[in-house]
Amino acid sequence: MLFIFRFIIVVVYSILVCIFGSIWCLFSPRNPRHVATFGHLFARLSCVFGLKVETRKPEGAENYGNAVYIANHQNNYDMVTAAYIVQPPTVTVGKKSLVWIPFFGPIYWLTGNLLIDRNNRARAHGTIAEMVRQIHKRKISIWMFPEGTRSRGRGLLPFKTGAFHAAIAAGVPVIPVCVSNTNDKVKLNRWNNGLVIVEMLPPVDVSQYGKDQVRELSDHCRALMQAKIDELNKEVAERERAGTVEKKQTN
Repeated sequence: MLFIFRFIIVVVYSILVCIFGSIWCLFSPRNPRHVATFGHLFARLSCVFGLKVETRKPEGAENYGNAVYIANHQNNYDMVTAAYIVQPPTVTVGKKSLVWIPFFGPIYWLTGNLLIDRNNRARAHGTIAEMVRQIHKRKISIWMFPEGTRSRGRGLLPFKTGAFHAAIAAGVPVIPVCVSNTNDKVKLNRWNNGLVIVEMLPPVDVSQYGKDQVRELSDHCRALMQAKIDELNKEVAERERAGTVEKKQTN
């Protein structure tokens, strides 16, 4: 019964946000600030899924300026966890086919996200050049998942280098965003699905890296993220265990 209730709430809420959001965006189409606005609205669904999301940002994160944000990509729940911490004006990079998804496609395009042809590997270099051009032209930041696919419980996967090529070419920092484990955490028939911590790390200066050091930058950022994710997972486990013990003692 709880599963059905959640399903209805999520579907109705998402459709309403997409419809009214698309109408709202028509007054200023492709404005990159819309991405954070509607990302935060979708993030509110976390409470429907029984998740308590705690966000952490370095002091002054709102004033970082243009950057390439990278985050670990676990599953579809990233949309209601990582979305909480998106800073305007940041856009994502998605497949062109996303625009054809009913309700979601129009708002994804109207909010100013970048659409690329991921099936055309020959255009990969052109895609990076276009991202760099958009960063400078529109004064935006880019949000990417360097793993390239959902990890689905396999841990932090190896990174692809596109995000790091773009950061070096654009001369902007890389800002890692780490999300504690959500794999197999959400049980749709359970009221409370626990704590998720989303933490933004300080910017990584790319000025010391050349075009031939992209993999070195990628490995450095991955090591930073792996250490932080391990730390967050340990903290979540300890706090949830302490909460369970405290609850039992209270009862």
